Amino acid sequence: MKKIIFISILFCSACYKYADAQVNIRQYDYQAPPTTLEERRERRQNLVVKEWNTEGRRRWLDRFKVYNPDGFIIEDIEYASYGQRVRVVSRYEDGKCIEEIEYNERNRVVRIRKFEYNLDGTKKMQYNYLPNGKLYSTKVFEYSYQ
Repeated sequence: MKKIIFISILFCSACYKYADAQVNIRQYDYQAPPTTLEERRERRQNLVVKEWNTEGRRRWLDRFKVYNPDGFIIEDIEYASYGQRVRVVSRYEDGKCIEEIEYNERNRVVRIRKFEYNLDGTKKMQYNYLPNGKLYSTKVFEYSYQ
């Protein structure tokens, strides 16, 4: 009888601590999601994000992103099992990405993208250059509302 009472008291105290921990997690760890673009950008100021893959006990880096003080991605590195797969470095002016330089696994330039924008801030043109600076393709952005 004493064992049953002891076990039930132990069980109740464990449940109480677990329930108390759940309340604290809900209260403090979660914040209201950002509603505007500016709020989201403020949260990303000087942020570094590492994405890890896991399989059993193995763990490896999948992606590495670095944000500038304005909250824009300035470097995005994707990894494979053998190391760096692709690295993209971005340059911004007036809150718009004007250039992206893409590097391969040997850290050599593969492609350079330059962007042109409309007056309303939407992308107008994308120019794709070879590493030697020669233009090899363009992309035109067209917007229509239906």
